Amino acid sequence: MEELKVLFTPEEIRKRVEELALKIENDFPEDPLVLIGILKGSFIFLADLVRALKRKTLEIDFIRVKSYGYSDTSSGEVIITKDIEIPLDGKNVILVEDIVDTGITIDFLLKHLSLHKPKSIKICAFINKLERREVEVSLDYVGFTVEGGFLVGYGLDYAERYRHLPGVYEVLKK
Repeated sequence: MEELKVLFTPEEIRKRVEELALKIENDFPEDPLVLIGILKGSFIFLADLVRALKRKTLEIDFIRVKSYGYSDTSSGEVIITKDIEIPLDGKNVILVEDIVDTGITIDFLLKHLSLHKPKSIKICAFINKLERREVEVSLDYVGFTVEGGFLVGYGLDYAERYRHLPGVYEVLKK
């Protein structure tokens, strides 16, 4: 059985999401935006971020990739299992990720989405985890940065468990 240690409370998360939304609004005051959530982990973060944005023009889409499965380590191979459905040509895109760990998935998706010829692509990561970075990627908006640990809650899972928790926790194995 795992023990969970609180890293970020729901209140800390709410405040940080509002700060990220304000920064995005300042960077794109009038430009239409497309936010693309990476399933499954980003769905809670994306929903809160979208609600915190104060704009009339916003499109939302999702992409789903597989690199972890039911393991706690990345396989290193990224496979798209659900691609985007709306056109990105000439649009400002923000790719919304729950956690950037190795950097492999984000690097892959940046290359994939650039084929759709967007005006710009920015990365918004809820958590930037540094300990296992294999590919350096530039993150434009970061909720929290952590050195390491296996994290769950607020969309982050361990073998499909713990996504529903309102805060973020580190899994401590006994």
